[in-house]
Amino acid sequence: MERTFKIFRYDPEKNGKPHFQTYKLDCPSGCTVLDALYNIKGELDGTLTYRRSCRSGICGSCGMKINGINCLACKTQVEFLKGKVIYVEPLPGFPILRDLVIDLEPFWEKFEAIKPYLINNSKPPTTERYQSEEDQLKIEEASWCILCNCCTSSCPSFWANKEYLGPAALLKAYRFVFDSRDQGAEERYRMLNTRSGLWRCHTIFNCMDACPQDINITDYISQLKTRIVSERY
Repeated sequence: MERTFKIFRYDPEKNGKPHFQTYKLDCPSGCTVLDALYNIKGELDGTLTYRRSCRSGICGSCGMKINGINCLACKTQVEFLKGKVIYVEPLPGFPILRDLVIDLEPFWEKFEAIKPYLINNSKPPTTERYQSEEDQLKIEEASWCILCNCCTSSCPSFWANKEYLGPAALLKAYRFVFDSRDQGAEERYRMLNTRSGLWRCHTIFNCMDACPQDINITDYISQLKTRIVSERY
C-alpha cells in the first residue's frame, strides 16, 4: 500500500525555516513508521535525521509525534494509522537540533535532579538487600519506564513551565521513594515538594495516553503527593 509521509525537516546549518517534506512510499503489512523512515533515508533522502537504536520498544530512542500523538516509531504500524497521509514530527516542548532530533539535555537534568539511584547508608549485607515480593510489586510497574520522553513532552504543565520536573522524573522518584530498601526519601522531598515539582502536576493524564509502556503514571504521582503530605504535614 502506498502511503504519503509528511516529515518535519529542519537544518540549522543551512539557516532554513522548519517545514514539512513529502515522501511517497510503498509500505507492506507489518511495516512500522521506523521501518518507513529507514527506507526513506536509505532510498529517497540520506539527509533525513532521526534517533533509533533497538527497534524493539526497549531503548526509547525513537520517540516522536506521529499524526499528533507522542509514541515510539518502532511500535507504530503504518497500516493501523488512519488516512493515507502520515505526519511525523519531533517530540514537542524541547529545542530541535535537526529534523526529528530534539535536545534531551533539559530532560536528563530533571531526571538527574531526583537522584535516580538507590540511596542506602547502612552497612552492606553479605548478600543482596532483601525485599519482599509485596514490596517489590509496589514499584514493579514504575520500573518499566524506558525514558523515551513521550510523557514529559506531552505534558501541558511542562510546556508552560520548563522548570517543572515532568512526569518521567516524578515516576522515577516514586520508584525509589517507595522502594523498601531506599533511605533517600528526605533528600528527594526537597526537590519534589516545590512549585516546579510534584505540585505542578495538574492530573491532565496526557502522560498516560502517551506512555508506550502503559504505565499508570498519574496514579504514582498522586501516591507521591499523598506520601509527602502525610509525612511532612
